[in-house]
Amino acid sequence: MRTQVAIVGAGPAGLLLSHLLHLQSIRSVVLENHGRQYIEERIRAGLLEQGTVDLLVDAGVGERLKRERLVHHGIELRFGGRGHRIDLSGLTGGRTVSIYAQHEVIKDLVKARLDAGGQILFEVGDVSVHDVTGATPRVRFRKDGGAQELECDFIAGCDGFHGICRDSIPAGALTLHDQHYPFAWLGVLAETPPVSPELIYTHHDRGFALFTMRTTRISRLYLQCAPDEDIANWPDDRIWQELRTRLGDDGGRKLRDGPMLQKGITAMRGFVVEPMQHGRLFLAGDAAHIVPPTGAKGLNLAVADVRILSRALAEHYRNGGTALLDSYSEVCLRRVWKVQRFSWWMTSMLHRFHDEGPLRQRLQLAELDYLTRSKAASTSLAENYVGLPFDD
Repeated sequence: MRTQVAIVGAGPAGLLLSHLLHLQSIRSVVLENHGRQYIEERIRAGLLEQGTVDLLVDAGVGERLKRERLVHHGIELRFGGRGHRIDLSGLTGGRTVSIYAQHEVIKDLVKARLDAGGQILFEVGDVSVHDVTGATPRVRFRKDGGAQELECDFIAGCDGFHGICRDSIPAGALTLHDQHYPFAWLGVLAETPPVSPELIYTHHDRGFALFTMRTTRISRLYLQCAPDEDIANWPDDRIWQELRTRLGDDGGRKLRDGPMLQKGITAMRGFVVEPMQHGRLFLAGDAAHIVPPTGAKGLNLAVADVRILSRALAEHYRNGGTALLDSYSEVCLRRVWKVQRFSWWMTSMLHRFHDEGPLRQRLQLAELDYLTRSKAASTSLAENYVGLPFDD
């Protein structure tokens, strides 16, 4: 087999890259080790920045998104038992965020690629990349029991944190930055109306909580917990009680019990690899960086990566230039580190660090009080939350 760009991974990064390349008449093949149903049903992130929405709409894959999304103009920060609204739109010239689940984005992108005759090879195994520093990189894999090889000009490693692409780069060629936080999130998907039309971020003596949603009937709820927490220790009744406690008396009365559709524990970490390219192999999305989910940036950062990579590849195929390809990592990392900073700041401000005593908590409360009283501080949060401008 032969193509121009081999894309490993059919997540948001890989599928959007394939679609953006198609719009530039650049051929690609996407390799995915799971089946189509799996990737279209797996519950993941659900908040899209303004720039992400604009890009999907401009690329022709945003019609269902525009119809079904929940548009949010603000968020609420709760601390000391009271809520404080941050007017995202008012502080950023009308910009918003949208609730639209990642698996719905996946469905839209898969449909667009298949409708256009694009190649997505599902349920492939034993994927390996070869000769990434040569003129003709290759991807080997097994499909339907048979060994196959895909020759290409470039490889895009969009296969996530646990994928094979990053690990195929010689260790000495990369610098890894890794931070583990001393807590995790217990997340549930519940069939109950959201307690608020906008997200609520809660700082509480017992730990952080987040109240968000997927639809007007389905809530996504999170509780800070120990990193080694056993989900078996959290029956439904305990989760509902803890959510009400951390939300407070006024908000807790609005929270209605409902069937829990999903439960899970999410570790909290920050991770960046430098550089994000090696030879003709380019890393994008979670293969190159992980952010703690407090700032809702993971999917959006992957979109920013492939926007830059698609433009760099288009320049190369248009006139043979390599300037944008050569600077891919440098340009991406400028945004990556700003997003890491914002996610770290949100995480550090809102979570309880049980090993640091009351001083840390008083400093957090002072930070929150300043943030909600200062227009300059609120504007900084709002600008980062709705998404920084794309960097070319």
